[in-house]
Amino acid sequence: MDASMIQYLPHDFPPEFIHQLPNGSYVHIGMFNVFGPDANCTLDLCPIEWSVYQYRPMLGVNIMFIVLYALLLAVHAYLGWRWRSWWFAGFMASGCLFEILGYAGRVQLFYNPWNFSAFLTQAVCITSAPVFFTASIYVTLSKAIEFFSPQSSRMPARLFYWFILADIICLALQGSGGALSTLTSGVSQEGIDLSMAGLVLQVIVLVVFCGLFIDFMVRYLRRVRRLRPDVPMRDVVGPTQELFFGMLSVAFLFILGRCIYRVDELSEGYLGSARITNERLYISLEGLFIVFAVIALCIGHPGFGFRESEKAKLRSAHVQLNLVEDDGMELEFSPARDQDAAQRV
Repeated sequence: MDASMIQYLPHDFPPEFIHQLPNGSYVHIGMFNVFGPDANCTLDLCPIEWSVYQYRPMLGVNIMFIVLYALLLAVHAYLGWRWRSWWFAGFMASGCLFEILGYAGRVQLFYNPWNFSAFLTQAVCITSAPVFFTASIYVTLSKAIEFFSPQSSRMPARLFYWFILADIICLALQGSGGALSTLTSGVSQEGIDLSMAGLVLQVIVLVVFCGLFIDFMVRYLRRVRRLRPDVPMRDVVGPTQELFFGMLSVAFLFILGRCIYRVDELSEGYLGSARITNERLYISLEGLFIVFAVIALCIGHPGFGFRESEKAKLRSAHVQLNLVEDDGMELEFSPARDQDAAQRV
């Protein structure tokens, strides 16, 4: 379209929807499909403002995330083999793999911001990956309750596995929302609502779990002080356990903060949203928050938290507690039960 044709456009046609090409001719947004599987815009024909994110993802930053998650995947695979913590390692490896696929999609968006398959790949994978990380936390902390003091928990430790079921529901909702958005070229409000429901449910589950675990720790420490005020706290919760719980708490808070951010980000949907166009905020609250959480879960690995050298020391203190409370009957610890605490995670 040459300059003379512009006069035939409607008078209220937004000027930001008109673009001049390097050869001097003009195009307008109505000439292209700018979103969906049939999108035909390219960087040669359309301005970046016509893409869903209105920016080209930073190439170097997204490659950095791919490299970081590949390294973290290798570390968690090694630690899982080293400590035989297969469930924990499996969840962590799956989450890292999802992150790698997601950021690979963002690398593709750098070269073509209208690549719809790349958009959906990164949207579904990066949104869903933290579900696997929270599942690893649920497994680990349920085992920690069994290890330290099942009597101090208001609910049996095995019931904490229901949080993993809730995680699966979150994953299904987020995946279904992404699939529906794919089928409807991203314009389906139902797809956005499903993804939003998955994220909101994930936040609720995280908050409930956090409350239950804080309640357990408070009851446990009170029980220790009530039964054996002469036992130093370091003999009940050793330094590696302090690091273990501290790093799990750090990871938990990073994931929770990220989920709250994603709920707010998706609240306006994909098309015409001002909330999804801030890449620096995305890098900080999505990218870095989850990287920090995965690193914290390396440091707070259950293999470190339940080492044999620590178990003997802790078992001695706990058996004394049981002797006081249970009139000589040791209920919490037995050699068969605690033989491989780290391996069962």
